[in-house]
Order: sequence, then C-alpha cells, then structure tokens
Amino acid sequence: MTTLNGVPVSPGRAAGVVVTMPAAVPEPPLARLPVGSDLDAAVASIDAAAQVVTADLFDRAGRATGTAADVLAVTAAMAADPTLAADAARRVRVDGETPARAVWDAAQTVIEQLEGLGGHMAERARDVRDVRDRIVAELTGQRPPGVPEPGHAFVLVAHDLAPADTATLDPETTLALVTESGGPTSHTAILARALGIPAVVAVAGAGELADGETVLVDGGRGTVERDPAPEAVAAAAERRHAHRSFEGEGHTADGVHVELLANVADTGSAAAAAAAGAEGIGLFRTEFLFLGRPEEPSVAEQTAAYRGVLDAFAGRKVVVRTLDAGADKPLPFLPADGERNPALGVRGLRTAVAHPDVLERQLEAISAAARGADAQVWVMAPMVSTPDEATRFAERCAAHGLTQPGVMVEVPAAALEARWLLERAMFASLGTNDLTQYAMAADRELGALAELSTAWQPAVLRLVAATCEGARAAGERPVGVCGEAAGDPALAPVLVGLGVTSLSMAPAALGDVAAVLAATSSARCRELAALALGARDAWAARKAVRAALPELEELGL
Repeated sequence: MTTLNGVPVSPGRAAGVVVTMPAAVPEPPLARLPVGSDLDAAVASIDAAAQVVTADLFDRAGRATGTAADVLAVTAAMAADPTLAADAARRVRVDGETPARAVWDAAQTVIEQLEGLGGHMAERARDVRDVRDRIVAELTGQRPPGVPEPGHAFVLVAHDLAPADTATLDPETTLALVTESGGPTSHTAILARALGIPAVVAVAGAGELADGETVLVDGGRGTVERDPAPEAVAAAAERRHAHRSFEGEGHTADGVHVELLANVADTGSAAAAAAAGAEGIGLFRTEFLFLGRPEEPSVAEQTAAYRGVLDAFAGRKVVVRTLDAGADKPLPFLPADGERNPALGVRGLRTAVAHPDVLERQLEAISAAARGADAQVWVMAPMVSTPDEATRFAERCAAHGLTQPGVMVEVPAAALEARWLLERAMFASLGTNDLTQYAMAADRELGALAELSTAWQPAVLRLVAATCEGARAAGERPVGVCGEAAGDPALAPVLVGLGVTSLSMAPAALGDVAAVLAATSSARCRELAALALGARDAWAARKAVRAALPELEELGL
C-alpha cells in the first residue's frame, strides 16, 4: 500500500475506483482563414458561441443553490463579458485568425494579465480558461469540458477542476475528490465542503493514479491510500451511508452553547439550511443578486430577495453581509478603474466611498425586508479595516433602523484593532479565507502555497484570538467565524477555545461539527486552542489537535 499526501480540505473518508478527468480541449492550430472568407460571419460565430456558453452557465446557476449557484453565476458573468469576444473579433478581422484560434489567443492575454496580478485575480484565470474551453468547444463541435459520467460511483482525480465543474458534482456518485493543484480555500475546496464530498488537494503524485484502481481518500488527514485493505474499503462505505444529523443546537460537552449557523446565498439555499437544522444564518451573501447584471437591481427586487431568506428563518438570527464587490467579484456598475492589484484595492465596504448610493439602497432594501419579517436581522460590512469605517457603517445602519451592525474581520489590522472597531459595531465575524490569505501573503489558489493557505496556521489563529480579546474588552461582543474554517470538525473546538461564540458553515458540515463539539468540554476546547497556538506551523498544529481528539477517529473524521 502506497500513501500519497496532500492538503485536507473537506473531511470524511471514502473509497472507490479512480476516474480521471478527460483531457482539456486542445489548443486550436495556428491557422488563418482562407483569403476571401466572410469575416462578418466568422465574428458572428464567436458571438453566437459565447451566448450559448453564457446561457448554459446561467441556466446551471439558476438550477443550483447556495455557493454553487454563486460560483456558476460568476463564471457565467465572465462568459458574458464582451471584452474577450471583442478582442477575438479584432484578431479575426485584423490578423485573419480562425474564430477558435482568435478566442484562444484573446483568452491567453487575459489569463497572463490576471496571473500577473496574483491573489484573487489569479484565481479568476482558471475561470477564463474554463470559459475559453467552452467557447472553443462550441465553435469546433467538440464535447465541452465536464466531469465524466462512467455510470457508477467513483473517486474523481484531476490536475485541477474549474469551479463550474466542481459546482455540478453529484455527491451520490462522486465519492471523493483528489487534485494535484489548488489550496484549502480555493473554490474547488469550498464547493467540495458545501457538497459534503471528502477532498484532498495539492496531492503530490496524483497524476500517477490510473483509471480503475481503488483508493481510500481521507479528507480529514489529507491522505490518499492506493490499494487499501478490503476491510478499510468496507468501513469507509459504511461510514459514508451513516448520515450524521444535527438536532438544532450546538453545545460543548459541558453544555456551553455554540451557535451553529449556515452560510447561504439565496432563498433556495436558505430553505436547505433550515431543513438541515441550522440555528440561523451566519452569512447571507447578497452578491448573487448582483452578479452578471449590467445594472444594479432595484430596491424592490432586493427587498423581495432578502425577504425570502428572512422568512426561512423566522424567529432566528440572519446575518446579512452587504455587497462584497470588487477583486474576484467585479460588477459592471462598480468599475474598478484599472486597479493593478484588485485584491488590495477598492472592494467590499470600500466601494461605498465612491458609490455611497449603492450601499444606501441596499440598506434601505434590507430594512424594508426586516420590517415585514420575523427574523432577527443583523447586518455586517465586508473588508473593514479601521475604527472609522466601522463607525460610519454603524451610523448608516442606524439611519435605516438597523440596530445590529457588525464588521467582518478579514484584514489583520481589523483583528489587531478589534476593540476599537467594536466600540460601535455590535459583533464581529471572521472571514478566515481572506484573513489567511492576507496574513500569510499566499494566493489561496496556488497549489505550491497550499500549506500556507490554511487557517491552521498559528499566526492566523493568533489573529482569531486577538479579535476575541478585543471583543471582550469592548463589552463582551459576540465573535463568529463564517469562513471555511468554521466547517472543519477538527478546527471547530480550537476556535471555540479561542473565544469564538458562533460558527457558520455549509449545511452539510453541521452534523459533524456538532458531534465533535458535543464530545468536547469547553475546558478541553481551551486546551486544544493552546496546543494549536503553541505549534510551530500549521502541520504541527493540526497533528497535535487531532492526536488530542481521538473522537475524530471514532466519528470517521
């Protein structure tokens, strides 16, 4: 038996036969159109192909829910962006390139620009490749990119997966996911957790896995065993079919309440979260309503969309995040003015400086939805960095009758100055994906930096602790985690031990996190937190905590 090691990103164990992703759409030949070709028709074929791809992606987004719908909408919006088609049309008319070659070259220019920017924008390069391949496939009559359908359950192995492919995985047939690339906070990892599919990324040697061989994937430990023992395969199958339910209230072994909430993006995902027993919503991403649209949705349209989510959690807490635009979520009506490094540019609450009317209309819509609903509405702003920003946001919330303003802690400065941010803000919510990326200066999509891009980093955990200390100093303000770290069953008791009072995650993770917390006393949570803080690196922190939590092994995590 050979064991391959990677970065654990979605807990659980599964065993099955390997199915590898098919080869990508091949690069079109360096061909020119014959002299006298109808250039207008060639350009029209590009526009038509882009429209087909855009319509298909938006259709998928409309049928998906939650994070999957959000990711598909982002990819669809990229396909609808006229920039790529316009450059391809120029290459056809000026250089005589074939439509397929023109699209390929135009996309390559965008890809190189995005990769040069790094951070979130480098992450978008994968989406451009996906859109490129889909348009080229449509132009050349090839099968578009997609996950294979072998007719049986399987472990999917790939160099990497486009978000649009990951979003369409079927948990009933995709037993586990193994990739050579990617990081723990990549879209691939986030979607795998949302779907409840065990996954390991950045696996050295994954490319050697062959179709038809049997592997055992441990998404909690980050291992892939080749040719596992039959009893191990049987045990993994038994655990997979043992659904762990959540009874609706999170608590430690000694009865300390820890709110277990859900991350949602729309009415459909809110209904799914309610069905899963979530105590409330810890992160309502409002971006989905804005993505792929040339104009801002009206106040009435926003109000109706927000009301649908609030009604799914009548009598319970719903934390609404205001528009998190910019960086990897550009919107046509909020131009970025050619930022060289959008990840460090005008994004989140910073967009309200140049476009205060957009925030005002959103707060008006949230307030209107709240007045007609029975939910406890809390509102938080993304990318808050200074006390003044927190104060101004709280004032704007108050002007609209919203009495529970909060801040997201995604920037190290906000964690270190949490006491002052929480003078006016009533709560904080840690976005561990961005907090990790900014603290470690590591692109979350770059496989080579995957070990850096994890909230297990002691430096990141110290920022979590600093936020909780600041919240206590400001009057025992509640602190939640709504980043992907909240859904890690091994990390959850560490976060509670650091002082976190609520955890918000994909609904699929609720049962596992609740089971671990119920087996761990609050005193033991503090001991685990001290172990993680005292470790020299993320690997040592994870190893020490797992060794001190044998319940993880017993629960199959």
